[in-house]
Amino acid sequence: MTEKNSVPKRDRILDAAEELFAEHGYDGVTLRRIATAAGVDVALANYHFGKKLDLFQAVFNRRAELLNGARREALHDCQKKAGTKGPSVEQIIEAFLRPLELTQETGDEGWRHYLALIAYINNSPYWGPRMMSSLFDELVQEFIKALKKALPKASEADIYWCYHNLSGALTLTLANTGRIDKLSQGQCHSADFQAAYDHMIPFTAAGFRKICSS
Repeated sequence: MTEKNSVPKRDRILDAAEELFAEHGYDGVTLRRIATAAGVDVALANYHFGKKLDLFQAVFNRRAELLNGARREALHDCQKKAGTKGPSVEQIIEAFLRPLELTQETGDEGWRHYLALIAYINNSPYWGPRMMSSLFDELVQEFIKALKKALPKASEADIYWCYHNLSGALTLTLANTGRIDKLSQGQCHSADFQAAYDHMIPFTAAGFRKICSS
């Protein structure tokens, strides 16, 4: 029995859909193509998930709880260590980002595809407002609340604009397009996740401090 065939068929469908949606987007993939990649009949994909839209949502939902849990745990841990004064802007942003880095560094292709799918959805004016809020807004608001405490003189609008810029930088990192590889002529690599987050954390923290203190 091959390694692929040892995976339950329902999971094989989700894995194939995750990869194909991440690479080609929602409109670039058919349910039949997903079924073929999973090595199952299209009727079985219909049986487990119904329409393509339902499968798209199932793929997006599958890993969200684990990801949210890791980020929430990181935030609560840094808050506990900081005591009543609360964590710094850098510590809050690090709690928000490092779990993503650790996930990307596992070498698990499924996580790589899932995070690329998040980037695709977050960057889409159609899918973003329809899918991101239900799974991630509650968590983001916890981080926003922590940032408000760390930046007590900041207006809420400034904090949200700074988060908007952080989200944009994160989306490009999750997409892992290789763009920086070519621009830097090989000096930087989009798959060097530690370097990406080592730069993103202080860069965005400095932006928060600059905007929120003016």
